[in-house]
Amino acid sequence: MHEIPFQEILQKIRELNAKKVLIQTPEGLKKEAQALAEFLGKNGVEAIISGDINYGACDLADREAKMLGCDALIHLGHSYMQLNLEVPTLFVPAFAKVDVVKALEKNLNEIKKLGRKIALVTTVQHIRDLERAKQFLEGKGFRVFIGKGDNRVSFAGQILGCNFTAARVGRDVDGILFIGAGYFHPIGVALATKKPTLAINPYSGDFSWVNTERIVRKRWGMIAEAYDAKKFGVIISTKRGQLRLGEAKRIMKLLKEHGREAQLIAMNYISPEALEGFDFDAYVVVACPRVPIDDAERWRKPILTPPEVELLLGLREEYEFDEILGGKREKDEPFGISLKLPKR
Repeated sequence: MHEIPFQEILQKIRELNAKKVLIQTPEGLKKEAQALAEFLGKNGVEAIISGDINYGACDLADREAKMLGCDALIHLGHSYMQLNLEVPTLFVPAFAKVDVVKALEKNLNEIKKLGRKIALVTTVQHIRDLERAKQFLEGKGFRVFIGKGDNRVSFAGQILGCNFTAARVGRDVDGILFIGAGYFHPIGVALATKKPTLAINPYSGDFSWVNTERIVRKRWGMIAEAYDAKKFGVIISTKRGQLRLGEAKRIMKLLKEHGREAQLIAMNYISPEALEGFDFDAYVVVACPRVPIDDAERWRKPILTPPEVELLLGLREEYEFDEILGGKREKDEPFGISLKLPKR
């Protein structure tokens, strides 16, 4: 289902003169990672597979690769994110082998319900097909917009679970069309843009409309639960792509100015179980914005995002989704493998 260019990866590794590599993979590509490790082993490259859960390019295992004595990291399933690296890293997007246009054609009547002017977004797995999708939709009478996004993403039209800048293409757009699998990304799109959002799954050909009303209602309920909280644990991530220390200090300052106590907590994997022994009344996650929303049911105590803290303290009135934003991106990455070296 996904394109992993074994020979090209081997060629890049040989160019680096790497003898030992660590392969990092998301859940959906573990079999591909295993096959890649076997292929590299047969070609004289020692390969170790990281068994840890991977949450994206923000969660690179370059430190682990260095600790294990690896000469390079092979990061599957995500595109390059601008981070300081500790070892040479190959970002392998794992493009999907699926006909995107066929799924769009099947669901044309649903797409028409978005309106005539639509923004088109996707994940890196389908980014190569985005221009083709645009041409198809324009041939059906739509005005299609593809946002550039910031430098946290590699391509125009690409979104991440924490960054939806490519979906913001102006107020005149009637709705957002997301191409990809799952509900994780389109929920973020809808929350961040507040526009009608339709998700088309190119694997199954199915569609789903995103309803954020229930989620936002739950978030307001979480804020209400935290109203009487006095002691806040402010959680930051040690994952390099999620570390927002400056934002965490800003939130702590706001809480203290409004008569609350705040203590900084650093974590790699954020889970309610790991925090059970603490005596905080509520938590603020200044790391991956999806943790408080996607895992809300698992928490026994209120867990907020930075914008939700501002709502709690009366510093803003309208609900806003938390995002990790980047700066201006000068150009897109080339399609395919991106090899990035540590800065000297």
